[in-house]
Amino acid sequence: MATSHHHQHRTDQVAAAENVRRAPRTYGNWRQPASAGIAGLGMLGTGLLMGGLLAVVFATMAGGIQAALVTLLIVGVGLGLLVTKDKHGQSTLQRLSTYIGWQRAKMAKHNLYRSGPLGRTAWGKFQLPGLAAASQLSEYQDSYGRPFALLYYPSTRHFTVVINAEPDGASLVDEEQVDIWVAHWGQWLASLGHEPGIVAASVTVESAPDTGIRLRREVGSNMMDGTPPIARAMLTEVVQTYPEGSALVSARVALTFKGTDRSGKRRKEDDMGRELAARLPALTQSLNATGAGAARPVSAQELCEAIRIAYDPASAALIDEARGQGMPPELQWTDVGPAAAQAFWDKYRHDSAWSVTWQMSQAPRGEVFSSVLSQLVAPHADIDRKRVTLLYRPLDAGTAARMVEADKRNASFRATASSRPSARNLAEARAADRSAQEEARGAGLVNFGMVVTGTVMTAEQIPDMIAAVDNLGATARVLLRTAYGSQDSAFVAGLPLGVVIQSHLAVPAGLRESL
Repeated sequence: MATSHHHQHRTDQVAAAENVRRAPRTYGNWRQPASAGIAGLGMLGTGLLMGGLLAVVFATMAGGIQAALVTLLIVGVGLGLLVTKDKHGQSTLQRLSTYIGWQRAKMAKHNLYRSGPLGRTAWGKFQLPGLAAASQLSEYQDSYGRPFALLYYPSTRHFTVVINAEPDGASLVDEEQVDIWVAHWGQWLASLGHEPGIVAASVTVESAPDTGIRLRREVGSNMMDGTPPIARAMLTEVVQTYPEGSALVSARVALTFKGTDRSGKRRKEDDMGRELAARLPALTQSLNATGAGAARPVSAQELCEAIRIAYDPASAALIDEARGQGMPPELQWTDVGPAAAQAFWDKYRHDSAWSVTWQMSQAPRGEVFSSVLSQLVAPHADIDRKRVTLLYRPLDAGTAARMVEADKRNASFRATASSRPSARNLAEARAADRSAQEEARGAGLVNFGMVVTGTVMTAEQIPDMIAAVDNLGATARVLLRTAYGSQDSAFVAGLPLGVVIQSHLAVPAGLRESL
């Protein structure tokens, strides 16, 4: 009896160990760095508080109690605008400044865009609007002889290459293989911090309705003359019924490099083209281990077609039909912009469609599984076209070490500033300490964000699309905020163009973080 009990106990131990080993991995510990300050004011707010108290003292000495009360009221209103924040972490001052900036742009009619022969530009081209207006497109060949598009942004001196991925998805894939893909993806992101000259990276997953033209062309070219009638009838029915409700999912990775050397000297476009031609094969091969499939560079023609369809979704059927007839359109970079576009406070009208763009204000809360974004990136019946873009800014080892140490000090200050710190401050201090320990062991550090763009063909579909994205954001455990007052710029940020938004901000990023 004792032997039997001991054997059963060992069996339970083995089963428990097997269950622990097979438990699915979870991911988390996202950190949003914040500056140290009193009562959540941040560095700038704390400085305003100290300066305001000094101003009250000087006002009391100079003008008495009445001047002191007036000064105290002004300081209190200013601090109140900084302290009151919504669920997205936006203070009243930030929301007010956004609204004032939007009203100024609307009064100057900067939210209206007209291009082409009847547009307001003298050259009569369909130029891209907004942040991508000055971009220049050229094409080179990498070491494998594959053509790749090279985008150049003169204002920021950035170069961008786009890589096309063919992910197979995680359906019917073992959990161990998914964990390996995620691990390799983390290693690939960490390796970007050691890639010379890289500024940012983005991953765009786009779902759109399939026109069925490619299927019809494939079936028609492979159908033999002696095909049995029943097989011919079945294939004809498949071609007619399959496109209904089917979707086309594409994934693109954009890598942005700075166009200056270590001394700050501007590099020529041909020099960058030759350098990236030698580096692209290694970058595409390293993506294969992440589950991205057969990664290859995107040619200039493919990029022109993708951007043209993004601004005018009605042209997708025309482009597919032209390709089906063996006459692909020869698009130039000056032909892909919208003929007309208008930005509203909470939506964007461009050519044949309406779009709404959201930005992530809070990363997935708690510990999540690797499939947390699966429903968000999957096709949805209420959204004609949907783009989910993950924005990454890799940090080099020196910057990462300074950032995690500063975040650790700030979190520790907030936790010890009060005799009875809140549970949230204590949890942030522990999370910042774990991040610093992981970075010290060699882990990479990457700043990331997310932009979600939904596009519909009629204005009547917008409420259903907004409700659908709100539900999808809840399934992904992220907090999404509509990009109020900057729908046109947020739309460009969601495209696979490698636009680094931080380089185009009117308010410096350091000042925004200190708020």
